[in-house]
Amino acid sequence: MEWVYDLQGQVVGIDSSPFIYYIEAHPSYLEMVQPFFEGVRQGKFRAVTSVVTLLELLVHPYRRNNSQLADEYREILLHSNNITCMGVTTEIAERAAILHSEQPIHTPDAIQMGTALIGRATYFLTNDARLPSLPGMRVLMLDQLR
Repeated sequence: MEWVYDLQGQVVGIDSSPFIYYIEAHPSYLEMVQPFFEGVRQGKFRAVTSVVTLLELLVHPYRRNNSQLADEYREILLHSNNITCMGVTTEIAERAAILHSEQPIHTPDAIQMGTALIGRATYFLTNDARLPSLPGMRVLMLDQLR
C-alpha cells in the first residue's frame, strides 16, 4: 500500500465510507483501509472528519438496534488519539457554502470537505467518485488506489 506511505506527516480528511469499510470489515475494502487506520493509530499521520460522519455512521446501527456497532463507531471517531471529529462551526459552514456554490456536490459532502480544509488536510480519503480534488487537497478515491 504505497499510497499509505505517501501520507506520512500529513493530515487526511476522511469521508464516512472508509470508517464503514474498516469497522464492518468490508470484504472488498478492508485490506486497503486497514493499513491506513493502522498508520493513523501509530501516529504516522493525523486524520480529521466531520461530525456529519458520526451522524452517517450511526444510522445503520440505530436502525438495527446494534448498540455494539454504534459504540465501535463512537470509539474510533471520538476517542482515537490521531482522529479529530470536528463539529460544524461557522467557519466550516462558510467554507462548505463556498464549495457547494462552486462544485456540483451535495451539502453533506461540502461539509465533509470544508471540515477537511479547515482541519488543514492535504488529502481527502473517500470512495465517492463525484468528489473533486480541490486546491491544496487531493481526493484519494479507494477504487482508484487498487
